[in-house]
Amino acid sequence: MTTYNWDLIEHLLHKVQEGDDSYAPRAYAEQYAAKQSAEGEQTENLDHLKAVAGEYEKLLLQRGYIEPRPEEQGGSGSNYILTARGSSLLSLIDSSIPGKEHPRQVLDEQADALDEATFDEVASKAQIA
Repeated sequence: MTTYNWDLIEHLLHKVQEGDDSYAPRAYAEQYAAKQSAEGEQTENLDHLKAVAGEYEKLLLQRGYIEPRPEEQGGSGSNYILTARGSSLLSLIDSSIPGKEHPRQVLDEQADALDEATFDEVASKAQIA
């Protein structure tokens, strides 16, 4: 069973949504760790967190949660936009939305929650949110 750091994924997806000029997952992992630390939460090893963020970027891109920003929308080849699947994932795991724990729990119960077919099936169920 594959487990994911939903808080880190949420942070990465928000950065995509903000549309930064150049997407930098390792820097975002640092920001995420600093935020956790400031909130008094224990953080993972920073080097490991940076590596995981890089792997998440690759996974989110390969599985259709993010895609390169088109040139006509300011795409530079190193920035992304959320796809419909990515927007759906973000809406399920967004910590600013009350009740985020239930969708995350349902996702954690899957063999690989970010597998495209698995995610699409789970996300289509109205009772998940």
